[in-house]
Amino acid sequence: MIYLDTSVALAHLLAEDRSPPASLWDEPLVSSRLLEYELWTRIHARRLARTHAEAVRALLGRIALLELASPVLARALEPFPAPVRTLDALHLASFEFLRGRGQPVSLASFDERMLTAARALHIPITAL
Repeated sequence: MIYLDTSVALAHLLAEDRSPPASLWDEPLVSSRLLEYELWTRIHARRLARTHAEAVRALLGRIALLELASPVLARALEPFPAPVRTLDALHLASFEFLRGRGQPVSLASFDERMLTAARALHIPITAL
């Protein structure tokens, strides 16, 4: 199972220079419900809802979304071994929630700060 960070989803939706391999979309994908809010916020900020809404819905429809439950939120309040931004803390806490329940999961991200923190937490990284 692969935990999908927002940076990868946005790169795919916005056809950025860096883009995940097509094979990524054949894997079981999971993310925090936070992904939904981050995607729509960026799409609306760029005024792309008319042209990208269907693609956003299709992408979200293929990802299992983990709710921001109390244990996830509680972990995000604890320190991390590397400096993290608030939303990254919530994603990393979601990842740790899954891992703590025995789920074999790796992280797909283009965000260097997120990857640095993930490596400090010994989180497996998906090659992109």
